[in-house]
Amino acid sequence: MSRLPLRSRLTTLTAVAVAVAVAAAALACWLITRDQLSNELDRSLRQPEVVPNQVISRTLAVEGCKQSAPSENSPDSPTQFITTNTSAQVVLPNGTHCWVQGHTDIPVGSQDTAVAARQAQDALHTVTTSSGQKLRVYTTPAEINHEPAAVSVARPLSDVTRPLTTLAWVLLAVAGIGVLGAGTAGLWIARTGLRPVDDLALAVEHIARTEDLNVRIPVDGKDEIARLGTSFNAMTSALASSRDRQQQLIADAGHELRTPLTSLRTNIELLERSEATGRAIPADDRRALLASVKAQMTELAALIGDLQELSRPDAAATLQVVPLHEITRTALERARLRGPDLTITADLAPWFVRAEASALERAIVNLLDNAVKFSPSGGRIEVRLDGGRLTVRDHGPGIPAEELPHVFERFWRSPSARSLPGSGLGLSIVARTVHQSGGTIALTPAQGGGTEATLYLPGAPTAPPDAAPEI
Repeated sequence: MSRLPLRSRLTTLTAVAVAVAVAAAALACWLITRDQLSNELDRSLRQPEVVPNQVISRTLAVEGCKQSAPSENSPDSPTQFITTNTSAQVVLPNGTHCWVQGHTDIPVGSQDTAVAARQAQDALHTVTTSSGQKLRVYTTPAEINHEPAAVSVARPLSDVTRPLTTLAWVLLAVAGIGVLGAGTAGLWIARTGLRPVDDLALAVEHIARTEDLNVRIPVDGKDEIARLGTSFNAMTSALASSRDRQQQLIADAGHELRTPLTSLRTNIELLERSEATGRAIPADDRRALLASVKAQMTELAALIGDLQELSRPDAAATLQVVPLHEITRTALERARLRGPDLTITADLAPWFVRAEASALERAIVNLLDNAVKFSPSGGRIEVRLDGGRLTVRDHGPGIPAEELPHVFERFWRSPSARSLPGSGLGLSIVARTVHQSGGTIALTPAQGGGTEATLYLPGAPTAPPDAAPEI
């Protein structure tokens, strides 16, 4: 069954289910009819008017005691008394029987003689004649010439089996027609119901063949198939968006890598040409070239590190309970080295969060570097941590309102900052790390000028970082 197509399985299961239901209904109908006919036959045999006593007396008086029933074509057969297919005979206590009515001999059994001898009130049983015919016999006490006797009345079981056989064939025909109809209906239902699945399969095959993620499945209704189509459309949309972002990231990374690589190549070519021609570069120019090479290599290494950080899947992050205040204090030490002429004040209240320590430190360093980069010489940066809310306030030129929605985009750089070192990935790494820890990040214009970055991370149970279980 598992090897069959889904459409064939649905059709087969529908036909089998209907066949079982029809078979059960037909069997129940046949059994109920059989019981009804059997009970009706037994009731008819118990009726006293089946063979009236005057018929018994007249027959015995006219015909005498005959041991067997006359044949149907016998000229002396008293057909005037035979109005049904009921046979009757008188049974004496010694087992002798006298024919009364009918064309069939009724075998006498011990039950019949027991009734004739007044050892039983009556008897109802089934016997088989010498010709193989089955009879249903009812024996009741009687009195013949003031002597104890019994009267046996019998009817053939064919009165029950014949209509039952006819009913069985009728039910079988009806069941067959029902199964065929169910199979046809099941096939139609399977084709109609699975048409959206066929459309989905065709769309998947088309995407696998052409890598076209713009294919959409028409969705109609709110059933499970419609939900499947909606989920598929959402998945292809997400994949298309992810591929576009990936292509944009590659294009932006190539563009950003081109600048330091071009500068490196130019500087190295100047140094190489100086060595090849024997014309020495002035000492100051040589030191400037080497410093430029070193700066470009540093920028290139930072860009590659940022790209590696962004390429890591979110699932690769190992979150544990870490002290945000300690990580911020370490990041402040690095920020003071990068801005020695700046005044950086800090007010850090203890706060524990669930995050990846190295990624969180890198994010806070990026946030502080952004403030250092845009702060004027001799400026001031204010850092405050209270209740999980970390704010970094600088007194630089600030960010125009129309540029604020783009500050966390990858490789986006403000027109005024494109001459400054950086790759445009720092704030996007901050946003990614904060979101991984379930927090929020926002940049807003500060009152009195400058920019204020607000980072919020939900708290975690205060426990030593090295003892915190990983999740």
